[in-house]
Amino acid sequence: MMTLHGYWRSSASYRVRIALALKGVEVSHKSVDLRMGAQRGADYLVKNPQGYVPVLELEDGTMLRQSLAIMDYLDATFREPGLMPGEALLRSKILAASLVIASDIAPIQNSSVQNYIRAEYGQGDAGAMQWAEHWISKGFAALEQIAGEYNTPFLMTEHPMLFECCLIPQVYNARRFGVDMSAYPKLMAIDAACRSLPEFEKAKPENQADAPQGL
Repeated sequence: MMTLHGYWRSSASYRVRIALALKGVEVSHKSVDLRMGAQRGADYLVKNPQGYVPVLELEDGTMLRQSLAIMDYLDATFREPGLMPGEALLRSKILAASLVIASDIAPIQNSSVQNYIRAEYGQGDAGAMQWAEHWISKGFAALEQIAGEYNTPFLMTEHPMLFECCLIPQVYNARRFGVDMSAYPKLMAIDAACRSLPEFEKAKPENQADAPQGL
């Protein structure tokens, strides 16, 4: 069985959990406690020299890194249901929207960046939260405009795909950082549609074994 090395509240780990659930692929889960610095331990750095989660460890010991690359592997290996459409134009549009989150929003509001802001600029928690809220809101404003071009239950399709695997964890983070989500009704409709599905429920941070009790 494959092993997913991740952390309950990591949005990148959350993306991969959603993809696995949508495809019905069972893996074992191994927690990498980011709060305790486990990602910087020598044993983990062998798995990912960057010290990031998630890592998908295949049965033969191969380590796959970067959430979108892992999801691409899953989509190529477990064909149905597809995370990406076969039609080239739609595929490009879904990938572009997904990268707004995975490449533009998430990397500059993750915990390592926030910790750097606190330490280097003396901004404290309030400054770090404001930083995250700014970049999430800017990205969501663009995605809301894109979503407004379509009349489908999910971003551009009738069933959740790669974009939704990226969006739902980012919405989770947005709520943590106090983003006013009423400004994004189309994204909120997609979020609600996803959250009604058992696969998304299974992948939720609070439903993971390493999540603190009482959430």
